Amino acid sequence: MATASDSPPVFVTISALDAGCLSLPERMFVTDADPVKKNLVPTLSFLIRHPSPDGGVANLVFDLGMKRDLEYSPAQKERLYVWEPITTDTDCAQSLRNGVAGAPGAQSGVLLDPAKDIDYIIISHAHFDHTGTPSDFPSATFAVGSGTLDLFKNGAGPLCSGDFFIDDELPALRTIEFPPVSRAGTYGNEPYAPKHTPVPANSKVKPPAAAASWSWKPLGELPNTLDFFGDGSLYVVDTPGHIYGHVNLLARLGEKRWVYLAADCCHDRRLITGEKNIGLYDDGNGGQRSIHVDIGEARGSLDRVVAFSKSQEAQGFTVEIVLAHDPIWRKENAHACWPGKM
Repeated sequence: MATASDSPPVFVTISALDAGCLSLPERMFVTDADPVKKNLVPTLSFLIRHPSPDGGVANLVFDLGMKRDLEYSPAQKERLYVWEPITTDTDCAQSLRNGVAGAPGAQSGVLLDPAKDIDYIIISHAHFDHTGTPSDFPSATFAVGSGTLDLFKNGAGPLCSGDFFIDDELPALRTIEFPPVSRAGTYGNEPYAPKHTPVPANSKVKPPAAAASWSWKPLGELPNTLDFFGDGSLYVVDTPGHIYGHVNLLARLGEKRWVYLAADCCHDRRLITGEKNIGLYDDGNGGQRSIHVDIGEARGSLDRVVAFSKSQEAQGFTVEIVLAHDPIWRKENAHACWPGKM
């Protein structure tokens, strides 16, 4: 697949970061589930390193995992029991500083300083197990899906109550939203859907130069992708359904090698293989709901990711899909954890 220009292809590297663990009740995520089983899963973050034209490296972190002190909103704290046991022994900042325990090259000295060495942070979506501790990164520019800042402040409808968010979760003057996505149908067009927040006049964001021309374009089976650095090395992928503003990343690691960071497109690898489908559970009001705001949109997003992967593999590419909460992947890939790489 060609890059965005005729220049030589640019490749990034990716390293996984431990950022806490939580437990997922299986019945909430997949069909035909054990009604009492809970699975302890990682909340993975990822360090993406992009070569700069001047010979340096831009450091980007995708998702921040759990807050190490669990200082969430009162409503969030009241619901933490659902996700227990929870561990925050290692958070994103510590993984960056010292490397991930068990990874090759991990050490007690400082590998990367979260306060100084991280240029960009992309948050996949507003849920508590992905937003981490933003204050650990006082010099980074944050980037989020359109509507995310409004979602933090006001919530969005019956399945996204504002009580379950922290209104100033991200630094307003250092956060930029990706452009809005135009789509037909109801999703994202409801009266309560969160609104896009433009960059304020006194903003301190320092996005990559390509931000001046960011726009959503199709890439294979993915209808809306955005070339983050403008060189075909890292694409932001609009993935509606889980929650408003949800985005994934597609990274180019080699001539014919992609890694797809799927965040919460799904929470169990058996949904990718087709062994399971998205589960429904009691909504507390006599009905049923899924873990997604819109199960149809979420299913469509996942289907497109799988279709993209199969199409690329048919053309001789490899596509590795990595979920944010996959304990099997984490167990099998200690070598891919910082300072190791995928």
